Amino acid sequence: MREQQMAGVRDSWDNKHVERWRMAGRWKNDLAVMILLTGFALWINQSIQIQGLCTEDLRLWSCYGELPLWKYLFSLGNTRFLYHLAVWLELKAVGTHITWIVPVHLLLNAGIAFTLYRMGKHFSHSFYVGLFCGLAFLASRMSHYQIGRLSGLMEIMALWMAIGILYLLCVFSMDHGGKDYRTFYGACGLYLGICLVHERFWVLFPLFLWALLCRKVRKGKLWAIPVGICGAFQMLQLTAGRFIAERRFLTPGQEPDMVSVSFGERIQNVIRQGAYLFGIHTGPEYLSGPSYRQAPLGIMLLIGAADLMLLMFLVAFFTKVIQEWKHCGGYLSGSILFIGFVLFGFSGMSAGSMGELYGAYVSYGAGLLYLSWMYGVLTERMVQEGTWMQAVAYLAMLFFYGILMFPAELYYREFIPNLSCMLHQQQYNSLAEETYGTYGDQIFGKTIYVIGNDLDVDDFTRKTFFKVFDSKKKAEGTSLIHVDDIRQIGLISGDMLVLQEEPERNGYQDVTRAMRQLKCRGIYGYYEDGWMDEQAKVQVMAGSTGVVEMEFFYPGELEEDQWITIYVNGEPEIYLEMEQNPVRRSIQTLPFETLTLEFRTNFYIKSAREQRGETRLAAILAMWAD
Repeated sequence: MREQQMAGVRDSWDNKHVERWRMAGRWKNDLAVMILLTGFALWINQSIQIQGLCTEDLRLWSCYGELPLWKYLFSLGNTRFLYHLAVWLELKAVGTHITWIVPVHLLLNAGIAFTLYRMGKHFSHSFYVGLFCGLAFLASRMSHYQIGRLSGLMEIMALWMAIGILYLLCVFSMDHGGKDYRTFYGACGLYLGICLVHERFWVLFPLFLWALLCRKVRKGKLWAIPVGICGAFQMLQLTAGRFIAERRFLTPGQEPDMVSVSFGERIQNVIRQGAYLFGIHTGPEYLSGPSYRQAPLGIMLLIGAADLMLLMFLVAFFTKVIQEWKHCGGYLSGSILFIGFVLFGFSGMSAGSMGELYGAYVSYGAGLLYLSWMYGVLTERMVQEGTWMQAVAYLAMLFFYGILMFPAELYYREFIPNLSCMLHQQQYNSLAEETYGTYGDQIFGKTIYVIGNDLDVDDFTRKTFFKVFDSKKKAEGTSLIHVDDIRQIGLISGDMLVLQEEPERNGYQDVTRAMRQLKCRGIYGYYEDGWMDEQAKVQVMAGSTGVVEMEFFYPGELEEDQWITIYVNGEPEIYLEMEQNPVRRSIQTLPFETLTLEFRTNFYIKSAREQRGETRLAAILAMWAD
């Protein structure tokens, strides 16, 4: 008897030990997948970067820098309170390191991909299908906005919550006869959250009613929860809309966000975004990149072959539905849930836009989950019977779809910088790179001249752009001024920078050094920091008044009979005695005339520890030519 008890204890311990090893193995697999997805996300999005903030992103930062948290949440003129809290926390963590935004969003995107992997694995009962969902999601060309813009955090949050709602409703609706409603409560909580992140996703409301119908729920409480959330949100949105119309609770410089489109335009946008899922671009080029017909023949063939794989997979699924007509109710109700989610997602994102490419990203994630669910339906008996070889054909269809679409995804990704939502980001990335990226904190207090104004920088951006990089959020003394011609700028001093617009590449180039040489070029004996030798020669361009002013400073104790002779275009014109520090003189010439000035001194700095030219250092010279 004792031996039987001991054997039972050993068997129990062995079973627990084996289960622990299985759990450890699953976590190791999941950890490896997370590392793989993160690495893939970093690699495929390596060209996306944020170096400076612009448009909506800059307004979000401006409010963060000027308002306390409670005002930041409720004074931005809409109902996205939860999103504003997330942005506030992100900016608090990032600080002046704006370049960190992209890595943070990449990690969040990898987190969504891992979530899709887990959900796809659960629906399909296949590790490989789950991995396909995660990798296909990251490879998509639709991720550019949510990664490459600060305001893309809203899309990240909405997408994550949306697929969570879909997953929980799907699990809930298929648990026939069960009395556990936790998944439904969880979906309702996410629905409340998504309404406070991105108001357009309130349209997912009918999916809750469909899930309750599929589950045949009669409890009024469960029906009342989504209805109450939707109704309360509509009242909140109407209130916010009235305040926006009256321009109340708007921050300075903010315009009312009340964009809407007609019903016919919305239908067109839904169709356009539906085509995006199949790799067919039909929208305007500035919204979605080149159209399908403009793509190279090879890309068109790859997209066509990939869509053929999807068609074959769908035919296999609906063939099974017809063959097993006794169970087709569950299959069709699940399909309606997924397809309804995709369509409602399109409808919500088409309400106030013209069908941007990134607007289809939520529906694309749902489409991947639908494929994994269909795979699970196709192979459910194979799982029970252990005949996995029959599932290879279905797995191959998904595998070849991913392989065929990958080159097309890479092709369309090349045009991301040209999309309307990324053009401004590219421009201000260049501005940040040529200024703060090059000079760091030395940029503060400088006057930055930009030659040309084709790129159209507005007043708000000029006043706010450089404050982002200052830990004090002020950037005092830093200003951005546009000029049409270099002649409108005086001599280039140490507290000035000069940029040249390059509209063809939507950016700027730092030409400070070249302009300094053009306006004031030291031929010999004169250096950029103002020092001059006993003998020096300079070429100077006069300004609009034709007056060139000079100031000489001797960094030491003046002695008697210290003279400077100034030659103008080879002729001696000024004999200057250094009787005090500093000494100023001016030369009048024609506007914008280039003068050659030569300086000769009868003194030098005896305590100087260096000699830069052929003669010794003598004085410090500052010049102006307005």
